[in-house]
Amino acid sequence: MNYNEIIVKKENDQLLNYEELDYVFNGYLNGKVSDADMNRLLKAICKYSLTEEETYNLTDIFIKSGDILDLSSLGIVVDKHSTGGVGDKITLIIAPIVASIGVRIAKMSGRGLGHTGGTIDKLESIKGFDTSLSKDEFINEIKDINVAITSQTANVVPMDKKVYALRDVTGTTKSIPLIASSIMSKKIACGANKILIDVKVGSGALLETIEEAEELSKLMINIGKKYDREVICMLTDMNSPLGSNIGNSLEVIEAINVLQGRGEKRLVSLSKIMASYLVSMAKNISFEDASLLVEDSIKSGNAYSKFIELVTRQHGNINNIVIDNKKIEVYSREEGYISKIDTYGLGLLSCKMGAGRVHKEDEIDYGSGIVLNKQIGDYAKSNELLCTLYTKKDIIDEEVLKLFTFSQVSVKGNPLIYQTIK
Repeated sequence: MNYNEIIVKKENDQLLNYEELDYVFNGYLNGKVSDADMNRLLKAICKYSLTEEETYNLTDIFIKSGDILDLSSLGIVVDKHSTGGVGDKITLIIAPIVASIGVRIAKMSGRGLGHTGGTIDKLESIKGFDTSLSKDEFINEIKDINVAITSQTANVVPMDKKVYALRDVTGTTKSIPLIASSIMSKKIACGANKILIDVKVGSGALLETIEEAEELSKLMINIGKKYDREVICMLTDMNSPLGSNIGNSLEVIEAINVLQGRGEKRLVSLSKIMASYLVSMAKNISFEDASLLVEDSIKSGNAYSKFIELVTRQHGNINNIVIDNKKIEVYSREEGYISKIDTYGLGLLSCKMGAGRVHKEDEIDYGSGIVLNKQIGDYAKSNELLCTLYTKKDIIDEEVLKLFTFSQVSVKGNPLIYQTIK
C-alpha cells in the first residue's frame, strides 16, 4: 500500500477499508507519515466525513494501538466522560457519590487545553494529590475504595494522543466521527462495562447544536454496542457555565459544597441526575430508586467522606486548597435581567488569568479563577456585583462586562438537559 494513494482516495470522497486506515494511522503513530500528510487526511475526513463502518474500524485501530485495561476482576465498573465545558467539575462530585453507594467507578481523565478545564488539573490543585497511578495502583484502589481517578497513561490509546495533538493545532477537532473514535477508544480501552457520556451543547462547548450532539451520541452508543458496552448519552447545556466557580481550586471548593449538600442549583441537579443514572446502570435498578440512594449518600455525609477517602488515598491534603489573594470585583454598569453569558469568553478569560493553558507547556495558576454572582435569568441592579476574579494578572472591568448581556424583559435560563439517549 501507498500512504499518499490512500490519502488521495479520501480527498476524493472514497471509502477507506480497515487495512487502509490501519496502514496510514499506524504509519503516523510510528513516524512514517508526516504531520503534513496526516493533516491532509484529517481535513479530508472533516470535509467528507466517515461512514459508520469506517468509524468503527478507526475506533478499533485506536484501541489496539496500546494497552487495554482488564477490569473483569472488579465486576460491574462504570465510567463517565464529558465532551468538555466551562466550570465542569461533575466528575469530582459524582465519582465519590456513586462509590459511596457501592458502585465501582474507574476514571481516567485528561488535562484542560484551551477554554475548557481538565479534571486532572482540578485535582492537582489539591496539594500532594497523585494523578499518575500505575495500572496496578489504579485497579487496587478501585478494589479497596470503589473509586480511583488518574491521568491517562502513555500506553492507553497512544494513537489518539498523537492524532488529537495534531487535530488541536490544525482546526480539525469538529469532525463527529473523529470525536466519536477519540472518546470511545479511550472509554473501551479503560475497561468499564457501563459508560455515561455528558455531551455538552452550546456556545462554551465543542458542539453548538442539538442535531450535532444527537448524531455524535447515536454513533457512540452504536460503537459501545460493538464492544458489548452499555452507553447512555446526556445532552446538557453549555450556553452558561456549569455552577458558579470557574478555575481549578475554586471548582474543587464548589464540588465540596455540593457533596456537603450546598451549591448552585443547576450544578446540584445535574450532578444528582448523572450519579443516579450510573447507580441505576450498575445496580440494575430504576432511576427513581437510584435517586433515593444518591440523596441519602449526600444527606448522610457518606459522599463527602468518600471524597476525603479518595483524596487521602492519592496523597492529597484537602486542608491546603489555595486561592489567589488578589481579587477583582466586577460590578454592573446597567440594570436588567442577565439574558446571555458568553461562556466561551469566560473560558478564555479564565485561561488568560492563569487557570488554563493556551499551549500544552503552559504552567497553571491553580488559585486563579472566576466566581459568578449572577446567572442567566437573574436580575442585576446598577452597581451590583456580577462576579469576582481571583488572579495575579491585571484584568480591566470592560473585558469582563462585555461577556454579560442585559435585557429589560424577564428571561429564562436554558434547559439543563436537552435530551437523554440510550
